[in-house]
Amino acid sequence: MWYKTKASEILGIEYPILQGPFGGNLSSVELVSTVSNAGGLGGYGAYTLSPQEIVDVDQQIKAATNKPYNINLWVSDTDAVDGTVSDEQFKQSQQLFKPYFDELGIALPEKPAPFRSRFENQVEVILHQKPPVFSFMFGTPSADILEQCRKLAIVTIGAATTLDEAIALESAGVDLIIASGFEAGGHRPSFLAPAESSTTGTFVLLQLIKEKVKTPVIAAGGIANGKSVAAAMALGADAVQIGTAFLACDESNTTAIHRQMLFSDAAKYTTLSRAFTGRLGRGITSRIAKDLIHKEKGFLPFPLQTQFMSHLRKAAIEQEKWDMILFWGGQIAPILKHTKASELMKSILEETTAYFDHLKA
Repeated sequence: MWYKTKASEILGIEYPILQGPFGGNLSSVELVSTVSNAGGLGGYGAYTLSPQEIVDVDQQIKAATNKPYNINLWVSDTDAVDGTVSDEQFKQSQQLFKPYFDELGIALPEKPAPFRSRFENQVEVILHQKPPVFSFMFGTPSADILEQCRKLAIVTIGAATTLDEAIALESAGVDLIIASGFEAGGHRPSFLAPAESSTTGTFVLLQLIKEKVKTPVIAAGGIANGKSVAAAMALGADAVQIGTAFLACDESNTTAIHRQMLFSDAAKYTTLSRAFTGRLGRGITSRIAKDLIHKEKGFLPFPLQTQFMSHLRKAAIEQEKWDMILFWGGQIAPILKHTKASELMKSILEETTAYFDHLKA
């Protein structure tokens, strides 16, 4: 059967279908457990959570499913030197974004407090809670962390946007590698070169990695139905990770307007931009992203830009100025059909099975 792969064996799941772990409070225990209980692998993006919040989420997931699940962290969670920027740089950012704050009738925020990396403290919780699967992006954890995961039987998954990154992850000894194509919604998890250079599509990246790497590969980006799953498997993928299609489901923790936008005509147009977080990410095209192309020098580094823009986001939501908000989403959004995660899983499995059965006929 098509779903008996090296990845499903390693992960201990019935079907090699992974739900993308959404950061920024977009994940939910309900979505994770729904996907895992249906035989896939649910994923929870925890990079913004405190250690205690990760403990709480992990306990809630364990109570909701007895199947494998994944908790995701960011190895590199700040681009700010010493966690801050100079007053001069902050003033430049204020001036660049002032027209948008003025339009919303709100004051410019004060300079964010210095940010301190939370990754080490978060990883301690992962090693203590022992989720079945620990995935990470924006880098590779230390050899010591990966060795501890092996001893604790925690399966590790790293994300690559280039062949070089996949080779680095294999050298580090991760169990599975995600080939993250540039069609995908959300942040580009590049870590060896600027994200702007990681513009390889999923199916090309998948083939490049399979040619040079022996570690099982998970295809991600532009996959939302059974035919795209079958295409990925035909090109050598051991599993797929699906983000936008699950983000659009009612069980995710995104807002109703975000889900509505993913099913609207606006979803036909997506853009890669640093304007909202300081890191390159794909979402539905917004006026701010279009206005500020080639003005990246005026943005704050991640995550200070996220904190700065959170004030604007809150006011834009209250005033329903949707063209000033970043709604995460991938290029595949226009073909989305399902609003229930269980129905999406069922449809994907039926379509994929029907495709492979047809080949045998």
